[in-house]
This record gives sequence, C-alpha cells and structure tokens, in this order.
Amino acid sequence: MNTLEQEIGEMLREKGGTIGVVESATGGLISHMVTDIPGSSDYYKGSVTAYSNEIKVSVVGVRAETIASYGAVSPQVAREMARGGRKVLAVDVCLSDTGIAGPGGATPGKPVGLFYIGLSHRDGTYSRKYIFSGDRQEIKRQAAEAALSWLKEYLSRM
Repeated sequence: MNTLEQEIGEMLREKGGTIGVVESATGGLISHMVTDIPGSSDYYKGSVTAYSNEIKVSVVGVRAETIASYGAVSPQVAREMARGGRKVLAVDVCLSDTGIAGPGGATPGKPVGLFYIGLSHRDGTYSRKYIFSGDRQEIKRQAAEAALSWLKEYLSRM
C-alpha cells in the first residue's frame, strides 16, 4: 500500500508539478516526510523553515503589518507564507504551516494545537484551520499529515 507521500509524488510526476514548503511550527517535518520518498527530487524543490517572525518577513515576504494585526498564528499569515514561498522557491504549489505545538505558547483564543495550513497555487491561495491534540510530537505529526492530505486532495482536483 502506498503512503500519502508516495501518492503525492506520483500525482506530481503525472502532472509535471513542483512543490515547496514554508514551515513554522512543524519545523521541517513536512519536508522530511516528502523527501523520505526516493526520487522526490523530481518534484520537491525545497523549503524554508521560517520559525521566527523575522524570517517570515525577511525571507518569505510575510508583511510585518499582517503579523502585528493578526498574530503569527493566523489564516492571513499562513496564506502569505504559502504565497511568498511559492515565489521564493519558484514552485507550482507551496504548502505552509503556522501553529502552536505546545506545551506552552497558548494565548486567549489561540489554544495549544491550533494550526493554520496554507496552500498556494497559480489558481489561488487558501488556508485551513485545525485544532490538534496530544503532546508536541503528536501535534506536529498531525499538522504535517493534514497538510499533505490537503495537498493530495487539491492535486486530485487539478
């Protein structure tokens, strides 16, 4: 049985598409999962682990005003990360994530486990909200799997 990562790789090869990732709270886990597949260099071009707000702004192109207005963990920032990453990495599709993996970091209205996943493609830029539970590693794993599941769903409609 093929893994999610293998299925995504096959879909990208069939379509001739490329992907990149801008990760914050997952810290490179999405990229790790994608590159665990032999031959992933056919479609995976790279990533930026934009853990700090400074890197989100200076490297990826998130507007400082967006972070100031909505916070780093917001749908707006997830979308700007994905859109900026698509340009910086010169890929067809870019995934992004921003969230609170815990155990600390929660604020009023933003609990541990809150994540926003972004996806940008020439047809549009989108975000989805998730709330995961578990310990830090479990939350990061769930976020990475959610991002890849959404990518598979998106690719299957293209």
